[in-house]
Amino acid sequence: MADSIPPLAPTPYDGAQLLFLEAALMTVIRHNGIRLDDLRTLFDRSFTALGTAVGAGLVTPVGPAFAIYHGDPSGVFDVEIGFPTAGAPTRDIETPAGAIHASALPAGNAMVTSHLGSYDGLGDAWGRLVAAADGQPKGVFIEAYVSDPSTTATDQLRTDLILPVRSA
Repeated sequence: MADSIPPLAPTPYDGAQLLFLEAALMTVIRHNGIRLDDLRTLFDRSFTALGTAVGAGLVTPVGPAFAIYHGDPSGVFDVEIGFPTAGAPTRDIETPAGAIHASALPAGNAMVTSHLGSYDGLGDAWGRLVAAADGQPKGVFIEAYVSDPSTTATDQLRTDLILPVRSA
């Protein structure tokens, strides 16, 4: 994954590690006022719409799919679903799943770890990463879906968890 933007380690991260996250241009669909129970439907609809835009040449991904959660993921939050891209749309692309538009991954210090296996284990993996961050999270939670679930066995899925943190 070193050739993706932002760069991701070619092998899974071992435990929680501190790194500097470079800002990266993203093309996303944003959903506001979401709960965990809404995610499966939103991901399916969003990736279908984004895939159509990619197929039409309107979006050019340069890395794996991402979700950027803003707020409390155990309550009500906002989520951006999309890809790092070579360029951003100059105007919104309207789809049944919502408008595709430009966004960005935030730059700064972040704790990162890899979760291997089913998405059902992401909650526990996030709990470990937040504990390792020692009370410094900024309220943004990022998941990079390194493996494609349509071509990877569930027990082999790799999701990198990225937690922007305040500088020490």
